Amino acid sequence: MDFTFTEEQQAAVEAAKAVFSGVAPDRVPSPALTQGAVAEDFDRPLWARLAGSDLLSLVLAAEHGGAGLDPIALCLVLRESAKVLARVPLLETSAVAMAVQAYGAAELAAEVLPRVGRGELVLTAAANGRTGHDPAELAVTARRNGDDWLLDGVQTGVPWAQCADRIAVPAHTGAGRAVLALVPRDQPGVTLADQVSTSGERFAEVRLEAVRISAHRMIGAEGAWEWLRDLLTTGTCALALGLGERVLAMTSEYTGKREQFGFPVATFQAVAVQAADRYIDLRAMEATLWQAAWRLATGAPGALPVTGDVAVAKIWASDGVRRVVQTAQHLHGGFGADTDYPLHRYHAWAKQIELSLGPAAAHEEALGDLLAAHPLG
Repeated sequence: MDFTFTEEQQAAVEAAKAVFSGVAPDRVPSPALTQGAVAEDFDRPLWARLAGSDLLSLVLAAEHGGAGLDPIALCLVLRESAKVLARVPLLETSAVAMAVQAYGAAELAAEVLPRVGRGELVLTAAANGRTGHDPAELAVTARRNGDDWLLDGVQTGVPWAQCADRIAVPAHTGAGRAVLALVPRDQPGVTLADQVSTSGERFAEVRLEAVRISAHRMIGAEGAWEWLRDLLTTGTCALALGLGERVLAMTSEYTGKREQFGFPVATFQAVAVQAADRYIDLRAMEATLWQAAWRLATGAPGALPVTGDVAVAKIWASDGVRRVVQTAQHLHGGFGADTDYPLHRYHAWAKQIELSLGPAAAHEEALGDLLAAHPLG
């Protein structure tokens, strides 16, 4: 079997590396030293550079001005973005755009996608529900009102909501099925309450009270929300992988220079074993990520639904990124907590990723339910 990436995917990685090479992780105030959010907006100059390098149109079809690449290419770019803690809604915008492209009406796609590719329209998704523990589609109701729909409910922890032009909101109908609404941020009836993430970024509680949405901005195709949810999760696993790889590289560089008793601490067996364990974590995170991304990209059949592969990726990413940053802090000693050194920022971002993915035990339980429902022959 050939596990190498295509030339187009590798070209996307090189373009991403070039754009992100100028990003400094400590460009904004530290979340450890800032009361409230570290910034009011995301990194707009970086967003413009991403658009200029065609990375915002990477996953859009040619008819919408894009390169027509797949979730694997998106995850490769996200992996690079996490290495520098890029403060842009790349995951949310790209994932929602792909859902619109795959499941939305032609009118909606024509209205949204070309502007997304040019960097003119920012998208985000409400994927956490009312509490972060219940299915997001149950937090909002959608009911018909003439030719339109009315939305009522609350979604918490919506990233970049104050800066996004459209918010993808999952909802349930009276028939019990899930639909997806593309809601303008300034639509009458939409109220945003500021929240601050563990990484110091602005989140929002989004409250909807009789919010009227035209029918063409509703996506009612079966499986649309579930596909978007899995893509958002898989993209978050890609962020965890990129962040973890950068943290392990920082740790390797530090322990190679830091000396005790006349020798670099990297030569001590206890240090080398801990670093090796974290390397194994990263390789497991990588393998399970690409399995999930491949299933999403190809729709290939498997012994379990694609949700099973996503659950396995979440198990490794959630636990793995935590172990990597904890070991890094331990091997850096007191230097790891120094706010003049960027490691504490990576720790905060890793904790945010871990919390957004949820505990590994919950994913193991979900995976067990899938195995029970789909016995392996």
